[in-house]
Amino acid sequence: MTAITQESADVVSLTMQSTDGQPLRSPLPGQYIVVRLPRIGVGPPLFRSYSLSGPQSSERYRISVKIEPNGVAGTYLQEHVRVGNALDVSLPRGSFTLQSGKRPVVLLSAGIGATPVLAMLHALAETRSTRQVLWFHAARDRQHHPFAAEVRRLMLSLEDGGSYVCYSRPGAGDKLGEDFDATGHLSRSVFDAVGVPRDAEAYVCGPTRFMADMKAVLATLGVAPERIRVELFNGSEPMMPGVVGAATRAPHLPEDDGGTGPLVSFARSGIAAHWNGSAYQSILELAEACDVPVRWSCRTGVCHNCGSGLISGTVVYGPEPLDMPADGNVLVCCSQPSRDVVVDL
Repeated sequence: MTAITQESADVVSLTMQSTDGQPLRSPLPGQYIVVRLPRIGVGPPLFRSYSLSGPQSSERYRISVKIEPNGVAGTYLQEHVRVGNALDVSLPRGSFTLQSGKRPVVLLSAGIGATPVLAMLHALAETRSTRQVLWFHAARDRQHHPFAAEVRRLMLSLEDGGSYVCYSRPGAGDKLGEDFDATGHLSRSVFDAVGVPRDAEAYVCGPTRFMADMKAVLATLGVAPERIRVELFNGSEPMMPGVVGAATRAPHLPEDDGGTGPLVSFARSGIAAHWNGSAYQSILELAEACDVPVRWSCRTGVCHNCGSGLISGTVVYGPEPLDMPADGNVLVCCSQPSRDVVVDL
């Protein structure tokens, strides 16, 4: 740990460098790392995913953490981690990343959801991008508005950049037109006033309700769904599609089973489908295409919620799990069959 910076009343940034002097893997803008923290007292270690909030670098990583009143991991970092300490972290991972091209870019966040889109803003500013870049952010007030000065500095490097900040409850000393642009929440009227291009690529991160609202508003503006990319900064709840919630379909062969490739058999469901590496990135995605019920949460090999029995066969992993599953098990969220496999699903 080389630096600890207080960004706002409840957000702290931690900057890290390699302990052995070797270069770090340079992340893609928007990716995150997983931090392994020891528990105080008895219990397994804690795993938390934190977006990288700084510029692309092979020398240092920066994460920014919101310190919640009852948050175990944030409290540990605040009370026990100091400059000079070592943290156990994963390689950068995640697919919520800035795409190249010439389309306008909309970076849209609330609260600590600013972290991955801030990394994207760093990348655009570093290259002095000529793309139109619009930064929208929602915060409570100036005291709870991290990275405000940093964003203003980065926007100056852009040829065609604009920002708009809403405070839901501005403080008595917060200055309209200087600290923030409007009282309230980001909404359709805000986007209409600023002018969000229909051909924009939007990157959205924040609380669950905020994400859903922003996706809906962007769709009404004519932004195509495939150009609205989202990242839940606090992770998703474990899910069991086909078991809990919506009406289910009986497991079935996928519509695009071409009859070639390794055979993936879902033993409990009685379905055997051929693996198509161009259509699926993981056994989980194939299971979903077959409506085979699967429990999952992170989809990147961190939480192990998707762990299932591997009855036979072998798999490869991409991305590599943070920890490998026990012998005889497979993490279906990030594995691909290297030959015929039978999975206990």
